[in-house]
Amino acid sequence: MALHIEPADATLGATITGIDLARLDDADWRQIEDAFHQFGVLVFPSQHLTETAQVTFGRRFGAVEQLVAKRDIVPISNRDAEGEQLYDRSHQALVLRGNEGWHTDSSYMPVSAKASVLSCRIAPKRGGETEWADMRAAFDALDDAMRERVAPLAAFHSLYHSQAKLGHKVEAGAGYGFIADAPPLRPLVKTHPFTGRPALYMGRHAYGIVGLAAEESERLLTGLVEFACQPPRVWGHRWAPGDVVIWDNRCVMHRARPYDQREPRVMMHTRIAGDPATEAALATTEQAPPIGIGTAA
Repeated sequence: MALHIEPADATLGATITGIDLARLDDADWRQIEDAFHQFGVLVFPSQHLTETAQVTFGRRFGAVEQLVAKRDIVPISNRDAEGEQLYDRSHQALVLRGNEGWHTDSSYMPVSAKASVLSCRIAPKRGGETEWADMRAAFDALDDAMRERVAPLAAFHSLYHSQAKLGHKVEAGAGYGFIADAPPLRPLVKTHPFTGRPALYMGRHAYGIVGLAAEESERLLTGLVEFACQPPRVWGHRWAPGDVVIWDNRCVMHRARPYDQREPRVMMHTRIAGDPATEAALATTEQAPPIGIGTAA
């Protein structure tokens, strides 16, 4: 069966079938890489990759960013190591709840992520989908005045900030992504290093636009996200065990959708590191606004 690419009914996204990701040849890989740059999000149904095969596939796109416990692949699950449901106010449960807000992976790190690979082990009966928003098309849809306004602006990004908005007061040194000192500063408009297309770059981790009062910054960021994440710029996927998805964090935001937490949802995540030449935070002497560090909820 030959590789087949079916574009989504949106400005981003495609489903690819007729391929075994664990046994890619060079010709198929070139088609996948081209589709990745064109569509931003690629869904591969029924792959059932092993952890090793998922990491190997991810490395096709670049170096793997080591996450929790310096691992190349980590579970994103509402179950603990013993398979028990997470306590609703536990640290990990609140992080999962935060993932239901629009965001870009690792924007809160000194070097942001290039791409993310997610595979499904267990899916709930209802809900738990993942949605993606095309920030290239969002920038294109802005009127001229707004494009001119946002082009020179930059915002800080912090996981402490985004979790604090949920009432999650995280202690300093809480783990991967929780950086207490010098949150990275990033432009609101990012030029893709491969395609050259401009895209809005923000999400729930962004705050404190330099030069704006806190209230004005929040209004602008919230308004841009609401504008960006509308049809036809949004595409969602209903997960089934074995599905694999990769998306381009440099031009796409994503979020998880709510589901009944009494049901298990178990995903495996591999993150592709960004190139420091293009994904490093901006150099700045600006002081970031305070972030929500306190006693864990």
